Amino acid sequence: MKIENAVVLVTGANRGIGRTFVEELLKRGAAKIYVAARDTASLSDLLKAGDRRLVALPLDVTDPDQVAAAASVANDVTLLINNAGYAAFDGAISATSIDDARQEMEVNYFGPLAMTRAFAPVLAKTGGGVVNMLSMLSLISLPMAATYSASKAAGLSLTRSIRAELAGQGTQVVGVLAVQAETEMGAKMPEPRLSPLEIVTDTLDAVEAGSNDEVVAGAQTRGIHDKFTANPQQVQAMMSTKLPQKR
Repeated sequence: MKIENAVVLVTGANRGIGRTFVEELLKRGAAKIYVAARDTASLSDLLKAGDRRLVALPLDVTDPDQVAAAASVANDVTLLINNAGYAAFDGAISATSIDDARQEMEVNYFGPLAMTRAFAPVLAKTGGGVVNMLSMLSLISLPMAATYSASKAAGLSLTRSIRAELAGQGTQVVGVLAVQAETEMGAKMPEPRLSPLEIVTDTLDAVEAGSNDEVVAGAQTRGIHDKFTANPQQVQAMMSTKLPQKR
């Protein structure tokens, strides 16, 4: 599908990769972008230029009522970008409770599931697509972000199932595998880090090329992915040395 004249909804649009998606979509000529965030006040800097193509949308992807309301309001969407994410960066055992693990699953797994279920009828009518922001941690477990890794692995499996289920209605489904990016969330991960623009550019290029698969976004990600493909046990063993910090 083409980005030019597309109508797009971006969750977690207020910062990081989400904001970069919005900026690049504008450059590529999107007709309308629903910029979604839990607190629309956090979108003020993005909206201050007054671009009428941007429509603020209050949306917590873990709130069923807000998801339903978003699908009702944004009933012209041709591309849904499930970007909102949450990471506690803690161990599975060392964490003081499993509350963060539950939140990671709510945002990173149940959020995209709820959004895609809500928008599937819209996308069937508009002939659109879905982008799910995943992670290389969908494939590799990182003990210092153990439950985040688990939520992203669940997200990858979900993405593949959604792709199969929505194929009959012609909906394109792209999953994005990327390593740590230069964002507020990614700053908790070791350097070097990818620029959000590199991730976004590769993703939107894949969407426009008609990809219906996972895209390995960014040169650094492709290097890690190549090593993982060649020897997954070796890469996992390396990642398993990165343990959570003792409290």
